[in-house]
Amino acid sequence: MAALLLLAAFLSQGCASLVLPPLVGPVVKNLNRQSDLELVCDGAPSYLLLLDSLLVSKPDDTRLLLHGAQAYTAYASLMPECGRPERAAVLGERARAYGLRLLDTHKDLAGAEQMPLAGFSDALASVGPGEVEKLFWGGYSWATWIGFSKGAPAAVADLPRVEQLMLRVLALDEGFYHGGAHLFLGIYHGSRPVLLGGRPEVSRSHFERALALGKRRFLPTLVAYAEYYARQTFDRELYVRLLEEALAFDLSLAPDLTLPNVLARRRAQKMLAKVEDVF
Repeated sequence: MAALLLLAAFLSQGCASLVLPPLVGPVVKNLNRQSDLELVCDGAPSYLLLLDSLLVSKPDDTRLLLHGAQAYTAYASLMPECGRPERAAVLGERARAYGLRLLDTHKDLAGAEQMPLAGFSDALASVGPGEVEKLFWGGYSWATWIGFSKGAPAAVADLPRVEQLMLRVLALDEGFYHGGAHLFLGIYHGSRPVLLGGRPEVSRSHFERALALGKRRFLPTLVAYAEYYARQTFDRELYVRLLEEALAFDLSLAPDLTLPNVLARRRAQKMLAKVEDVF
């Protein structure tokens, strides 16, 4: 927090450009190394306000937009665990806004949310390997907003665009962010019953690939696999095994993933406690 206050002081003197490169990136990384959820819940808003202020001065800065999309996506997802679930949708909207602005920085993806789906797919074909980070976090922040939209038709209608983004990520670098595009597609195909378009075996293959790419160290994949495949297919044995694997994982083996892994383990504990109600 002292570092954030120091940066605020520099900003007030018009010196943001001198301190931004060495500080903002490490703050993002260090948040992911935190195991104290209460500290993150209480302290992250200061960082979000900092990013908002920086983006007022540099509205088209690609790295700042990336950090904004990442930070708001993460904090929106934290809100239920922070005891403020009602804030998730508002923060998810901000995540989406930064994610879309991030996509706008690629000339062929400007106005992505307004493009016809066919035109959007054609535009994505022009995006190369150097833009994978932009595609993934633009799509993931968009998906976060959809997830907290409570089924609003306008939000659900955007899902095919997010799917296209993630498919392009797979084509360019399927291992990016611990196989995160496979994780999204596993949830996407597994979250619906077969009668409503769900594809459980496609879901399973994406989850298995994500686990392999992430070396089974990114625990959200294990928990999502249990929730969106094992539960949907009534596979109790797999459900319990995946959740127990998440709970048994030594967090020190992946220190840069401490925060998402702590959250995943909390979710796994809650799911295991209700296993008799689910099966």
